[in-house]
Parts: sequence; C-alpha cells; structure tokens
Amino acid sequence: MTVWLLSYVALGLASGFIAGLFGVGGGLTIVPILLLLFQAQGFPVDQVMHISLGTAMATIVVTSISSMRAHHQHGAVRWDIFRGMAPGLVAGTLVGSLFASRVPTHSLAIAFTGIVYWASLQMLLDFKPKPTRQLPGAGGLIGVGGLIGGVSSLVAAGGGFLSVPFMVLCNINIRQAVGTSAALGFPIAAAGVIGYIVGGWSAADLPGPNLGFIYLPAFLGVVLATIFTAPVGARVANRLPVKQLKRAFGAMLALLATKMLWTLIG
Repeated sequence: MTVWLLSYVALGLASGFIAGLFGVGGGLTIVPILLLLFQAQGFPVDQVMHISLGTAMATIVVTSISSMRAHHQHGAVRWDIFRGMAPGLVAGTLVGSLFASRVPTHSLAIAFTGIVYWASLQMLLDFKPKPTRQLPGAGGLIGVGGLIGGVSSLVAAGGGFLSVPFMVLCNINIRQAVGTSAALGFPIAAAGVIGYIVGGWSAADLPGPNLGFIYLPAFLGVVLATIFTAPVGARVANRLPVKQLKRAFGAMLALLATKMLWTLIG
C-alpha cells in the first residue's frame, strides 16, 4: 500500500503544477495514470475506468480551488464570465456524469480526440480571432457552459481544454482565459463528483475504502500534493510571455490528444 500511496502523491505533484500553469483541472493527465495504477492493483476490469474517472473528478475539486485562489491573487479571473457559464457547467456536468457509463467509450474517445487536436492547432498556430468577436450573451454562455460541462464530465476533466480556447476565440487575454478556466473547474468538478458518487453507490465489488466511484486512498494522495504545486504553476503562468504560454498550452493539448489516439489505435 505504501508504494501505491507514494505513486498517488507523485501524480498529484505533477498534475497540480499542470493545473495551475494551464488552468485545467488535471483530469486529462490523472485519468490515464490512475487507470494504469488501478489495473496493476487488480481492480475489477468492468469498473476500473469508472473508478479512474470518479477519483480524478474528485481531485479536481481541490485542485481547482487551490489554482483558482492563486490566479485570483494575480487578478487573472474574469468573474463575470464565471457567473455566466457556471449554471450551464453544473447542469451539463451533472447530466454527463450520471450517464457516463452508458456512453459508447470508443465513439466518445474519437470525437474527444478530434476536439482536443482542433484546440491545440488554434493555440500552436497563434490563431487570431476577428477583433469584433466577443463573448456571447447570457443564453450563449449558459449553452457553451453546458456543452463544456457535459464533455468534461465524461472524461473527468476540468474543462480547460475547451474553455481556454473558447475564451481566446472571443478575444479574452490568454492569462485571463487560463485563470478563469481554473475557477470554472470547480463547478464542473463539484457537480461531477455528485454524479460519480450516485452512479457508483450501488455498484458491486468496488475496492474500498470508496465513496461511489471515488477510491479514497488515491484521492487523498493526489490532493495532498496538488495543494502545494498548483499555486506554483499559477505563479509561473502569470510570469510567462503570452505567446509562449499559449503555445505551451497548445503543445500540452497535442500530447494528450496523441496519447488518446495511440490508445485508440492500440
């Protein structure tokens, strides 16, 4: 057990820094590694992916708070955007997490990989949106929030892979987009955790101690580490040149999409 706990802590140190640096929840990084660790421990094959998703979503609750506070201190959070998108995020995430087990995994993964590659290309090519392009109105923000929340819940992500490119396309400064995305990760994660707890509450043969699809030892090991490294990543994000930060975010998205594509091909 000690070896596994140390593995969870190491994962938390890395994912916390990434979450703070790019304004993402870290789930896209955490899920593949948790899946490998849980498989190595012999978790039930038919439940291991759901446990990975639920546990990762639970860690995002803590990571997003730590990252959000750090970005807020640097004045990088657009709270007006947060208030506009939060209702849609909560609704979309709750619905998506409750029905996560019914979604065809292969089809979802293909669509998701395409979306991530598209977002990465926008960042790497330093795409310049039209100067007149602005954020949509209240209804549009709720709709976009619902879409981002639904997709994020199905892959246990904080939504930054979609919310950052969306805000950049609407001429929001990349630093503010990253900081606001960190804040948006909290309602996504909070609603997602409820869904994964309810969805796994009556599931049989889950490894304990657990709370639905959340494996508590992994959750605690990861979050204890992210508390320390997420603020560090946020400080680095606010010191990097805008173009460099934008391309670094694009490169990270490309790596994640390639990893998923490799898994699909395999």
